[in-house]
This record gives sequence, C-alpha cells and structure tokens, in this order.
Amino acid sequence: MALAPEQEGAEAASGVFPPFDPTYFPSQLFWLAISFVVLYFALDRFILPKLKTTIEDRRDRIADDLDEAAKAKADAEAAGEAYEQSLAEARAKAHGIAADTRAALDKELAKESAAVEAELAEKQAAAEASIRAAKDKAFAEVRGIAATATAAAVTALANVEISDDDAGKAVDGAMKGA
Repeated sequence: MALAPEQEGAEAASGVFPPFDPTYFPSQLFWLAISFVVLYFALDRFILPKLKTTIEDRRDRIADDLDEAAKAKADAEAAGEAYEQSLAEARAKAHGIAADTRAALDKELAKESAAVEAELAEKQAAAEASIRAAKDKAFAEVRGIAATATAAAVTALANVEISDDDAGKAVDGAMKGA
C-alpha cells in the first residue's frame, strides 16, 4: 500500500525529533531569550556579587596571612639572632670564668708548690744535718777505732806501748795528709 506524496510528507514531518523541528523554532527562541534574561539578572544581582565578595575576602585573608607569616618570620629571625647573641655571651662568660678559675687554681697550686718545696727544703736541710752529724759521729768512732787499732798494731809490731792520745794524734796526722 503506497501512500500519496502528501501523506508521506506528513508522516516524515511527524517522525522528526521535536527540538529539531523547524515549526517549533520561534517558541524555542522565545523561551531561550526569557531564560537567558532571567539567568543573567540572577547572576548579575545575586550570584556574582556574592562570588566577588567571597573572592575579595579570600584575597584579603590570604594577604593578611602572608603579612602575618612575614611578621612571624621576622620575629623568629630576631629571636634566633637574640638566641645566638645570648649564646655567644654565655660562651664568652664561660671562657672568662674558666680563665679566672684556671688563674686562681694556678695561684693556689703555686702557693702549695712553694709551701711543699719549702717543707721539702727544710726536711732536706734537716736530713743533711742529720747525715752530717751521723757522718761526724761515724768519723769520730772511726778515729777512735783507728786510734785503738794503731795502738794495738804498734804494740804488736814494735812491742812499744803508746797512749790512746798519741795514737789519736798519729791517726789525725794521717787523715790530714790523706
């Protein structure tokens, strides 16, 4: 069953997607214009000013935060410099205290060394005097022994008896000559 050409055009026109149908173009353009105007005024009056203030507030907040960060950085650097300066002062003070302590200890050590040396010198002098006395005593005893031995030797060899005084004089003469 074949359709007449007029019926074919009506069927073809009714088979088109309505938004692409040219018969609806004027009403679509009318509603497009109304929607555009309503959206434009809504954006212009309500949405864009809020976005603009939000962006400006955010920009101001970021600028304030950057200023605060720069201020905090400057404060931190100043605190670091103050710390370094106080540390250097503390080191210098510690070195001064150490030098003073070292000097005081050196003086005290010198005093103690001098006292010990004086004590040792006294002990040495006393020891030398004691040794001298012991030596003199030993020489006196040796002289006595030598005088007795000389008297005994002369008596044994020469059959002559001599006194201890004469034997002592002979020993003294021999010691002076030696």
